[in-house]
Amino acid sequence: MNGDTTDSPNAEQQEYWSATPSGRKWLTYEDHLDAAMAPILDLVVQRAKLQPGERVIDIGCGTGASLLAAAERVGPTGDVLGLDIAEPFLERAAARAAQAGLANVSVRQGDAQVASFDGPPRDVLISRFGMMFFADPQAAFANLSRALRPGGRMCFAAWGGFSSNPWFRLPFEAAADRLGTPPPADPDAPGPMGFQNAERVTGLMRAAGLQDVRCDSVDVLMTPMGRVEDVATQCLRVGPAARLMRFFEGNQEDAAEIEQDITRRLHEMITSDGLRIPAQINLFEARV
Repeated sequence: MNGDTTDSPNAEQQEYWSATPSGRKWLTYEDHLDAAMAPILDLVVQRAKLQPGERVIDIGCGTGASLLAAAERVGPTGDVLGLDIAEPFLERAAARAAQAGLANVSVRQGDAQVASFDGPPRDVLISRFGMMFFADPQAAFANLSRALRPGGRMCFAAWGGFSSNPWFRLPFEAAADRLGTPPPADPDAPGPMGFQNAERVTGLMRAAGLQDVRCDSVDVLMTPMGRVEDVATQCLRVGPAARLMRFFEGNQEDAAEIEQDITRRLHEMITSDGLRIPAQINLFEARV
C-alpha cells in the first residue's frame, strides 16, 4: 500500500475519515453498511458492464465491498485498484481481498482529485458513494480522466435528493425534532449529499472534458441487516443524527429518545421481506 496525501486539497476529508471517531465508525458497522447498500453496489457493477480482463479503478473504495465485487467480475486476467483517502479503510480492504484469495486487487492511499496514476491506463472507473467529497469536483473529474484509456468509461453512484432518501431524512428529522434544526447547509458542499443536483454534476463532468455524460435517477430498496432496533442504533451513530448530536451537544437522554423515534419511523418500512428502505440514486456515466 502506498500513496501520498501531502498538501491534499481534501485534507479535511482525510482527517474525518481516517482519524475521527465518526469516520472510523464505518469500520465498526462495515457488515451492516455493506448489507444495506448491496443493491446500490449491484447497480453500479451491472451498469459498468465489467468484462473479464479489464483494468478497473475504484474511487473511494472504503473497506472493500466494491473492490471484491469488481475483482470477481474482471477475473484473474483483470486488475482492480482501490483508491481511498483513509488508510484504515484500505488496510481492511486489503485484508478482505487477501481473505477472499483475490490476487488481482491492490489498494493505494491517495486523494483522487490530485493523485497521479502510473502504469497502463485503466479501462473503467467505478465508485459506490466515493465521488461526492471533492473540494473541486471538476478538477477531480479531469484528473481521474487521465487514469483512463481513450474511450474508457466511468460509472459511479451518488445519493439523490435528501427528501427522497429516508436513510438520511428520517434520522435527521428524529434528531431535529428532539434537538432543533441546524443552520442551513450548502446543498452542493462536499459530503454525502454533494451530488444530489444531477444537472450541476453532469455540467462539471462535461466541463472537465468527459464525453457521453448522462445521469439516471434510479429507485432502489436498501436492505439493512438485523433487527429494526439495531438499524436505528446504527442510524444514531453514523450519519445525520450523529452530526446533530455533536452540533447541539446532545446527552444520553437525547440519544435514547432519538433512537426510539428512529425505531418507530423505521417500523413503518417493514415488508414481508424484512426492513426495506427506499432510496433514490443518481447513477452517473461518461466516457473519456
